[in-house]
Amino acid sequence: MPDNKTTLYEEAETFIAQCYEELGKPDREKNIRLEEVKRQIDAAGAYEHTFEELRHGARMAWRNSNRCIGRLFWQSLEVFDARDARTEGEVASAVFEHMRYATNGGKVRSAITVFAPSLCNEKSRIRIWNHQLVRYAGYKSEQGVVGDPASLAFTEACVELGWRGRGTNYDVLPLVVQIDGRKPEWFALPDDTVLEVPLTHPEIPSFGELALRWYAVPFIADMKLEIGGIVYPAAPFNGWYMGTEIGARNLADAGRYDKLPAVAALLGLDTATNTSLWKDRALLELNVAVIHSYKKAGVSIVDHHTAAEQFTRFEQQERNNGREATGRWSWLIPPMSPAATPVWHKSYRDVQLKPAFAYQEVPY
Repeated sequence: MPDNKTTLYEEAETFIAQCYEELGKPDREKNIRLEEVKRQIDAAGAYEHTFEELRHGARMAWRNSNRCIGRLFWQSLEVFDARDARTEGEVASAVFEHMRYATNGGKVRSAITVFAPSLCNEKSRIRIWNHQLVRYAGYKSEQGVVGDPASLAFTEACVELGWRGRGTNYDVLPLVVQIDGRKPEWFALPDDTVLEVPLTHPEIPSFGELALRWYAVPFIADMKLEIGGIVYPAAPFNGWYMGTEIGARNLADAGRYDKLPAVAALLGLDTATNTSLWKDRALLELNVAVIHSYKKAGVSIVDHHTAAEQFTRFEQQERNNGREATGRWSWLIPPMSPAATPVWHKSYRDVQLKPAFAYQEVPY
């Protein structure tokens, strides 16, 4: 076989061997499958995963995600096979069905939808432009950014495609799909695919006057999935939120919604000096509001202390199975009170195992 075919077969062989061993399949079945894979690669320069391989490979990729603290539940990932989707409309329909399944009225279920792979020496067939399937728009104005500053570039791209928002702080952006390098198409998200949570505080009635809100499910849409040398450039997936992702980053970061000064003003804190620890106090109450509001609305969420404890259980689970729990420490520690969690006191090897999710070049 030419070098590229040899490399692909080696990747496939490594994956099939591990996958079939973990699934408890006999060596005879593994060897027959590898012979079939070799024939496909010899003939076409690629091979096609069975659904069982696709499902377990996607779950392994979650297990190998060094930046994710929620990996204890990797085996529960629901995998939707949409490799036969060929048109922009078919892709959008599959995405919306995924969103409905995952949102589940607030009882969030982890899931991934896998679209057609990008084969050797072929331009990526399907790309989803969104970073997250649900995301708020960001608009430049004379008074600063309205909405989410992280969405400025994507919002401009959507506007160029013909989309128009209302110009509020919480305009939900459309889904944008591109196939075979054609002009991308945008699709408004159906109402039943987006669940939002208005934020209130259990002890501060006036907190609701800030009119803060966030969406229920974090759907990551711009990462590629690689399994056994086959790359899937469109494979949106979701878990559920850890509270600090919203309360200590999305709504609190100075480069995002920057709401700590507003919360501090509501609490009557002294913002003239850092020694008052006003940022810390405002951050705490903002995170209290996030967790309270999601639980009140019946939407799945985990606090950072529980998530860290779950990750410790994941580490033990991996040791019991003779595997190493790799990780990127700077991402595993939560952005609030990290020293109070067990992850703070540990170290991890930041090596990327495969199958894996990986970042790819922004298409706009």
